Amino acid sequence: MTSLRALRRSCLLIGLPAALLALWWIASDRSTSFYLPPLRRILAVLGPTWSSRWGSDVLPSVARLAIGYAGAVVAGVALGVVLGERPRLRAVVEPVLELFRAIPPPALVPVFMLVFGLGTAMKLLVIASGAMWPVLLNTIEGVRAIDEVLADTCRCYGITGATRLRVLVLRAASPQIVTGMRQALSIAIILMVISEMFASSSGLGFAIIDFQRQFSIPEMWSGILLLGALGFALSLGFRVFESRALRWYHALRRPDPGQRRGGA
Repeated sequence: MTSLRALRRSCLLIGLPAALLALWWIASDRSTSFYLPPLRRILAVLGPTWSSRWGSDVLPSVARLAIGYAGAVVAGVALGVVLGERPRLRAVVEPVLELFRAIPPPALVPVFMLVFGLGTAMKLLVIASGAMWPVLLNTIEGVRAIDEVLADTCRCYGITGATRLRVLVLRAASPQIVTGMRQALSIAIILMVISEMFASSSGLGFAIIDFQRQFSIPEMWSGILLLGALGFALSLGFRVFESRALRWYHALRRPDPGQRRGGA
């Protein structure tokens, strides 16, 4: 039954994008617009265009995304645990957090450019500063929601310090931390592209803007399609990570078949 459900879910995940691509192919097949070329032309240039730019544009973008996203997760979890465990500190810092959270991350790109220049550090800070917020806020809420009985049990058994952090705090808050990580991943992809479009000499965002300026429209659309494929692949990979990391949590929430039959 479980394997059948997993197969059905996999078919839905792959079938819907495939259906949308097929619909795009049919709808655009007779297009004569310079700016909206047929999908077959876009796919025809996809391989030749990006095979020559794999090392110069695709890999640098993926590396920036990975480093910036990892920094956002580490900073968000670390700060979220501290604020979640200390109500007084959270009450003092919360207005400042709300102020900075209200600032759209793309608006900080010119500031980071002035302070850190046009190098990789600026792009990493843009990604990390925007993707940190979902992780931070979800971590705070997850830590605040820890069961008091479990906290008292740890206190009675003398479980403190790093052991308490590992076996109680992070484990109890992990469902919401992973939720924040999922939200942060999509934000990190968006900010990666934006940071490369502003001022860069490499990356997917830079290449898409460069094609647009040269009026290489099929190549531009192929870059957008490649970005979509990258986001889709990362989403599938995160689903695998989530199912493994939260296997214990999903097992607790899954109803027992015997109880379900008895209730029926």
